Amino acid sequence: MPESALRVCLDRNLPPQFAAVAEAKAAAEHASSGPLSPFEAALVKAKRWRNGRTLKVRFLDGDPSLQNRVAEVAKEWSNHANIKFDFGNHADAQIRIAFVQGAGSWSAVGTDALVEEWFPKNEPTMNFGWLTPQSSDEEIRSVVLHEFGHAIGLIHEHQQPNASIQWNKELIYRQLGGPPNNWPREVVDHNVFNRLSKSELNASAYDKDSIMHYFFPKEWTLDGTEFRENSILSPLDVKFIGTQYKKSTAAGPGH
Repeated sequence: MPESALRVCLDRNLPPQFAAVAEAKAAAEHASSGPLSPFEAALVKAKRWRNGRTLKVRFLDGDPSLQNRVAEVAKEWSNHANIKFDFGNHADAQIRIAFVQGAGSWSAVGTDALVEEWFPKNEPTMNFGWLTPQSSDEEIRSVVLHEFGHAIGLIHEHQQPNASIQWNKELIYRQLGGPPNNWPREVVDHNVFNRLSKSELNASAYDKDSIMHYFFPKEWTLDGTEFRENSILSPLDVKFIGTQYKKSTAAGPGH
């Protein structure tokens, strides 16, 4: 793959000054649901939505046919988890989607979408900057399932504590420092090399086939390991999300 084609989902983690607000929003979200699940792919425990939640989703722009394709793919998560997406022109939507080209593909992680100081209520909490009406079904599945994974609290699989990848760091700094990403070294560190601690996560065994694992070419690793871009939920994705949003648990209020 040529360097110009390398695309990596950009984390939209909250700046430290909003941590207290994020914690308060997450606490309010779970006030009526009891303790968080202790089960095992990698989900930020403090950013998980209430079990049984119906999340309202609104498109801020985009081609209607592309919007429909995105909505159909996103709903696949609900086949395996006790969480639903209500697509409509909701003024109070928790997930707000834009298609700003050149701005990459990204999403707020879980309940961070409620922090209006970082995600103002009339601005996106998710962007599909790589998708157009001409995008293939496979590309749409890959990107939409990945970003909606973030939206329900999942992190990048390569950043979970059980991952151990031998990175070719200087090459990665150089490639991601150029188009189309143009990332400085600290952004590369945050999005590629940094791993979250076990205390922050519910995490399964490392799953290279997870929808949350992005494509990395073999030259990015010192041992020549290559990671393909996934376009389906892996068996572990399905098992794991079912433990985090258990269908057997009584659903809480949907709004």
